[in-house]
Amino acid sequence: MTPAARKPDNQLSITTYNIHKGFSQFNRRMMVHELRDRLRQLDSDIVFLQEVQGLHLNHAVKHSNWPDSPQHEFLAQDVWHATAYGQNMVYDHGHHGNAILSRFPILTSHNQDVTHLQFERRGLLHCQTTLPSGDPLHCVCVHLSLFGRSRTRQMSALADYLDAIAPDGTPLIIAGDFNDWRNRADLILTERLNLTEVFGGVSGRPARSFPAAIPLFRLDRIYVRGFSVERAEVHMGAPWSQLSDHAALSAHLTRHAD
Repeated sequence: MTPAARKPDNQLSITTYNIHKGFSQFNRRMMVHELRDRLRQLDSDIVFLQEVQGLHLNHAVKHSNWPDSPQHEFLAQDVWHATAYGQNMVYDHGHHGNAILSRFPILTSHNQDVTHLQFERRGLLHCQTTLPSGDPLHCVCVHLSLFGRSRTRQMSALADYLDAIAPDGTPLIIAGDFNDWRNRADLILTERLNLTEVFGGVSGRPARSFPAAIPLFRLDRIYVRGFSVERAEVHMGAPWSQLSDHAALSAHLTRHAD
């Protein structure tokens, strides 16, 4: 019996992580195998990943242990049986983007292009699944722009998109790398979509998540609707800081009774 099957139907654990294309900070070492081990130890039901390498021909030649499959498939193997990948940045030797790994079936998947600056391709990966309780769940994995004006446009586009497909009250999780050190996301996401950030609540502050060794900046977030937050964790310092430049964030949730 899987860990997910042992949980009460109204409980859910999630993780978000910018995996830096499977390399340590400053690209010193390829860490995708160690990364897979760590993610499995967290034992989350749904994992939101950013900077996932779908293909890189040069790395495949240079590193003898480079996975044969795309990183999201390699990381999910035998644990998360449903995956989705949103290709955003494309170059001559490969591409990368966002991914969602799920223990629950993914019913639909859509990568919404929200690029504002052509040199900085961005997408919002939206998946719909069903919880063991039978409730529908919308999941969105984001990696927003480095520039404030672009982030505002992207969050507004996200709110417009979800207003149309996930009416207020529908269970919803938005997680990822917001690059939002000024904490402007709350003005759009909490007010327009009735979301709560798992670390700070509606009026609090998100967790520090970058750089992973000693986090100073509040870049990564988990927003939820239709759940209460039982516990939230920042996975920082060694050994996490050897895997990526970002810390991983996890949350343990309980579905609200209707």
